[in-house]
Amino acid sequence: MKPIPSTLVHRVLMPKHASTTPHPAILMLHGRGADEEDLLGVAPSLDDRFLVISARAPFPYPSGGYTWYDVGEIGAPQPETFRRSYNGLVTFLDEIRKGYPLDPKKLICFGFSMGAVMSYALALSHPEHFRGVSANSGYIAEGTFLTYRWQELNDTRVMITHGTQDPVIPISMARHARDLFTSSSAQLTYREYPAAHHLTEESLRDTTEWMTSVIAT
Repeated sequence: MKPIPSTLVHRVLMPKHASTTPHPAILMLHGRGADEEDLLGVAPSLDDRFLVISARAPFPYPSGGYTWYDVGEIGAPQPETFRRSYNGLVTFLDEIRKGYPLDPKKLICFGFSMGAVMSYALALSHPEHFRGVSANSGYIAEGTFLTYRWQELNDTRVMITHGTQDPVIPISMARHARDLFTSSSAQLTYREYPAAHHLTEESLRDTTEWMTSVIAT
């Protein structure tokens, strides 16, 4: 399928499993210095019912690729670029819900690093739009302009994965996110791996199995 005109450059992969009904879908958000192609390598491992949409961050990164926001201190995105990317993603979310045959009750946001930060931001501020959130090697941006709806996550499933040896975003930030979700109404799955700042075969296997379980309920 040809990508629809939209706020963000993106790739779309239609599901292998043909159906006349709306498809469960995954919105992929890459990390800093990557692009919309980066996470598509995961696609062959996904349940063949998924429609996959992978978005490109709006800001060019000086070393190549793209970024969702400028980095201040770890855990504190630069406010203006963070706001612009967030607002763009909210518009993009509306565009893909209208433009692609996705099931709005079975949409999962899958983010890595900065993409995980943006996934948290979207899902915590608009939980009604997401069935699940897969946050990998990221953190929850606190103290921003957003209001997070922690006690409205009854229907939201969350999976957090993180490497215990991550030198970019420390494991403590994943554990903090775990503690926040434990106090919320979300259904949480949390996994740590002996890895640095990357996805591993084990984490991807666990994540893709989790995604299948999300659309089964």
